[in-house]
Amino acid sequence: MPIYKSSYQDKFEKTLSFAQDGFATLRTGRASAQLLDGVFVEAYGSRMAIHEVASISTPDTQLLVIKPWDKSLLAAIEKGVQVAQLNLNPIVDGDIIRIAVPALTQERRQEMVKILHQKEEEAKVMLRSIRSDVRKDIEKQEGTAGVSEDDIKAEVEELDNTVKEYTIKLEEIAKKKEQDLLSI
Repeated sequence: MPIYKSSYQDKFEKTLSFAQDGFATLRTGRASAQLLDGVFVEAYGSRMAIHEVASISTPDTQLLVIKPWDKSLLAAIEKGVQVAQLNLNPIVDGDIIRIAVPALTQERRQEMVKILHQKEEEAKVMLRSIRSDVRKDIEKQEGTAGVSEDDIKAEVEELDNTVKEYTIKLEEIAKKKEQDLLSI
């Protein structure tokens, strides 16, 4: 029984999505709601993601505005942003929190590019790991009735082409993010 492309393509899609999420957390010097994706707030007796307790908007490229749905969470949100070590300074202004996003220095931009390449390499390793697992599953079919060596060879070739396709997509996404990081 051949292993169908759809059975492993979902794993590649998830890896690509995971990498994109990781890239989104890298600060480009422009305000973006994704900057706060890793921020958690102590609310209602549990840890909650900031987007679960407030709306986040970006009125301009250098400002984030957080508007909690429950005003009693202002202090908890402010503390959550400070504890997240994003080098952002939240300021409570009435019933909202304003965060000025400072422009990045060239040195910091270069550090971000290095982190980006590390994340890209981690995603490539994940892709290769999936390829290795699927390849083993394909090769286990050897000797099975109705599966020829040519079938196995064709499946391995299709798998390798799919991995190349996703590696190229990953590199394109990383290249675009690198341009964002380096543009002022």
